[in-house]
Amino acid sequence: MIRRAARAGRDVAVLLDDFGHRLPAVPAPPRAARDRGPFAELVPRRGPRGRGRGRAATPAPLSVWRMTSEQTPVVWPLIATSGLPPTGAQMGIDLLSGGAFYCDPVGWVTDETIPVTNPNVVVFGKPGRGKSATVKAFALRMLGYGYRILVLGDTKDEYEPLCRALGVEPFAIGPGLPTRVNPLAFGPLGHDWEHLGAAEARRREALVFARWLVLIRGLVGSQSVPFGPVEETAVGEALRLLTGYRTAATRLAEPTIPRLWRALDEPPDELVAGCRYADRRHFLDATRLLRDALGALVKGSLAGLFDDHTTVAVDWRAPIQSLSLSRLEPLGDSAVGIALTCLNSWGQAMREIADPGDLRIVIRDETWRQMRLGPEAMKSLDANLRLSRRDADVQILLAHKPSDMLTAGDAASQAVAIARDLLHLCDVKVLHGQDQAVGDELGASLGLTPTAQRVVTGWAVAGKGRALWLVGDRAFQVQTVLTGPELRLTYTNEALTGGPA
Repeated sequence: MIRRAARAGRDVAVLLDDFGHRLPAVPAPPRAARDRGPFAELVPRRGPRGRGRGRAATPAPLSVWRMTSEQTPVVWPLIATSGLPPTGAQMGIDLLSGGAFYCDPVGWVTDETIPVTNPNVVVFGKPGRGKSATVKAFALRMLGYGYRILVLGDTKDEYEPLCRALGVEPFAIGPGLPTRVNPLAFGPLGHDWEHLGAAEARRREALVFARWLVLIRGLVGSQSVPFGPVEETAVGEALRLLTGYRTAATRLAEPTIPRLWRALDEPPDELVAGCRYADRRHFLDATRLLRDALGALVKGSLAGLFDDHTTVAVDWRAPIQSLSLSRLEPLGDSAVGIALTCLNSWGQAMREIADPGDLRIVIRDETWRQMRLGPEAMKSLDANLRLSRRDADVQILLAHKPSDMLTAGDAASQAVAIARDLLHLCDVKVLHGQDQAVGDELGASLGLTPTAQRVVTGWAVAGKGRALWLVGDRAFQVQTVLTGPELRLTYTNEALTGGPA
């Protein structure tokens, strides 16, 4: 077979050129301009060539997909979003979504898409896990949104540096100090009484005397003395006589606990008749336990603290106000609990008529001490939590663990039932690190899932400021981030380290 060598032929344009004829050149089609992406040039699948350029022996087994942000969660459903609007105080990082976490309890209540019906917050955490620092950072950052801070009972002087940094001198209550707080103060409801109409006077009278009865019921109940209809009638009638309301006085006199005790111990004829007793001896026999309980408060360990008119002029327009109770620590938990009950009533009086838009963050530390006084003392705290929505207050309760609140009585007692209800009156729960033994308790008290329990007893224990935030039925794994100044203001280990941070 003969093979012919392939010859390279000449095209028509070359042949015509030999005879002096040139065909017009056909212009090349224009190349479409390429969109310039984020990279200057495409990288080969095995990487760029050159020393130290990351050249691979084999191409990486990767596939490239292009899609919209709406389609991405379908392909990779484990991508989470924050789920909350970016309003309020920026607290730190939401580890589930990787974005910032914001806390806005009042805004959450007004947003119908968020399952929160009250702005109350309860914070649990083992000592040293950062619960106080989280609360202080939240309160400081909410100042920029028009809020003010009220600390009703600083039992460990933790908020004094915060007050002084904001230019406010905190008040201290204790034996030998001149500060007095009258828990039976009228508050704003007693202003301009002489100019009130009959209907408004009756409305304010109902509010004031109802608050006073709740306080006296709690104080008497703290002495393990029953407070029934007989005691309520005697106290209510005595207070109306002391203030002058029963005699239709145009200017009411502010009562005190010692004056109330003396009126019951030495009852005038008007009081005996108003309570429908046959004679003075009958009145004294029926109210013996009540008078003994009030007398123990007047002459006991808290003598000179809550038995006179208020001596402090509180500037309610200041960014923060705090009343320190650390000087009462040597008197025991009962004394501190009674003081917290008195301050609770006094603080409520100051907030009964608030200006529109006067938003307040009320911090209540060591609330378990007040709860251990019994069910009557807990009812006062319960009333404040229920009225927080009306008063536009963010009530913050701090405790170590849920069982602290459930030690108010026996498992089937009324006090424990009220304590459980208090947990449900706080739609926002912040759970800092806890020991493993508390995990089952959290699950039983708050309905946590096993995964959420492991977050609290595992991840949250590994670092300060870590917490599981429960906003309604939504859970967020949050790391609180503090600035340099906040770290100095929230440092609470001076007693251990011998100095500030």
